Amino acid sequence: MSLKSFSRPLHAVACALACLMLAPAPHATAQMMPPRVNKHLYSATADAKADIAAALKQAAAEHKRVILDFGGDWCGDCQVLDIYMHQSPNAELLAKHFLVVHIDIGRFDKNTDLAVKYNIPLKKGVPALAVLDAKGKLLYSQKTGEFEDMRNMSSASVTEFLNRWKA
Repeated sequence: MSLKSFSRPLHAVACALACLMLAPAPHATAQMMPPRVNKHLYSATADAKADIAAALKQAAAEHKRVILDFGGDWCGDCQVLDIYMHQSPNAELLAKHFLVVHIDIGRFDKNTDLAVKYNIPLKKGVPALAVLDAKGKLLYSQKTGEFEDMRNMSSASVTEFLNRWKA
């Protein structure tokens, strides 16, 4: 074989190695991104008003507050919020102090009356949370889309929110 016949395969191998060295390692990008889970959180068939009433009844009996979580299953930031809510210490804070009601907003065309009632400006984005006391009094609503970019936030922001509004 001539030197020329060796150079073509070597050139191809060198190019392939260069591409592998320049490509990010699979684990490097995965560590920077929150985990992707597509859970069914927001029921399209649920009666949100009945769910809120049931949560308020339970909250009164258990001396807890109610978090209304406005969002949709299609919303990546809503999915990340749910992931963060199930991580420690957030899971423990939720279990001890809160009940969560997921309210499906469809494509910003469902349960809009409840969003208005609880001062949630859906146009600012979702997820959007409201906190009620056990009697149904609105204590807080996210008016500026504080969690609408949840995928770029940390679970510590959820911890801070829960600690601020726990009973």
